[in-house]
Amino acid sequence: MTDTSRPLALVTGASRGLGFALADALADTHHIIAVARTVGGLEELDDRIQQKGGSATLAPMDITKPDAMAQLCRSVHDRWGQVALWVHTAIHAGPLTPVDHMDAKDWKKSLSINVDAMSHLVPYIAPLLGRDGTAVFFEDDHAGEKFFGHYGTTKAAQISLARSWQAETASIGPKVKILSPRPMGTHVRARFYPGEDRTVLASPSEEAARLLPEILGG
Repeated sequence: MTDTSRPLALVTGASRGLGFALADALADTHHIIAVARTVGGLEELDDRIQQKGGSATLAPMDITKPDAMAQLCRSVHDRWGQVALWVHTAIHAGPLTPVDHMDAKDWKKSLSINVDAMSHLVPYIAPLLGRDGTAVFFEDDHAGEKFFGHYGTTKAAQISLARSWQAETASIGPKVKILSPRPMGTHVRARFYPGEDRTVLASPSEEAARLLPEILGG
């Protein structure tokens, strides 16, 4: 059941990691629209949210597909009219490799998910946010680091676009926030640092709790 008295939070990349943890935490105060390709992760999230009395709408879809995202945003508009919050955590972690050994397929996938998707996500979701909503993005700066050609370049481009949007909307809304999570024991980080001691890393749920006041604050 959807709690229509609660504001809506749209979380892209909600099936695992920080997106999962933030969707779970936000469900205490928001109805969650959870977007991801991994159905199993979304169903697990829905179970957790329901167990604590929250509600979620699951949207198992690929954010790189403009038609699918257009349909979702139209459905959200027709049913609820607007969303209060968009949290964007969907990301592709291309394999670490020297620049002169990068595979074209991996490069295109990194561009598609980390950069190209922004060209339709922002225009489609911005009208749902209106002037009073908030969009949240997350820095993870590896630009220029050796072997991070895929991820460092495309993540930097994503955040650069978010900063432009932030500057453009500073006085008119929606509010655009760019936050910096601490290193977490996620699947993305495990691909980059496979031998790392994960016990010294923050958990996604710990980071979600730490970041939540910044996300919801004025």
